[in-house]
Amino acid sequence: MTVSNLSAYDQGKQALKNLNVDDQLGLLWVVYTKLGKSITPAAPGASGSEIAQGLFNQVKALSHQDQLQVMRDIATKANTQLSREYGSFSPETKLAFWYYLAQGMEKNTIIPMPPDYQLPQAGKDLLAKIEGLSFQEQIDFLRGAVLPMGTEPAGGSQI
Repeated sequence: MTVSNLSAYDQGKQALKNLNVDDQLGLLWVVYTKLGKSITPAAPGASGSEIAQGLFNQVKALSHQDQLQVMRDIATKANTQLSREYGSFSPETKLAFWYYLAQGMEKNTIIPMPPDYQLPQAGKDLLAKIEGLSFQEQIDFLRGAVLPMGTEPAGGSQI
């Protein structure tokens, strides 16, 4: 089965695997900034956006270097408290969280992308594919990309 035969959701799940963690984050940032106006109603309006805002506020309170590490930890499924909190979110809450991060990056409250950052060719190819999808397929693609991130909550009473 080729990637083109997969649903947009499944394409999203597969797509980021071929990029290193920083390029995964770069692609998410570019997608949210380029498509943000159309994604806006789908992400923050979702149930659980207050929960996403809560995790965003925890990240925002950190130094820029620590913010980057949290994003890397979530993307690589590191077993940290914030990654576990993220891992417990619904797909819509995960979308909202990345939306808030992209907004924070634009406002410089979250570590911004380096001004000279360039997506690798694989990232540019994915971006072109995403831009060619319908609105619902774009949301499904993003849902597929962000859903596997984070790690499972810890057993017992811990997150």
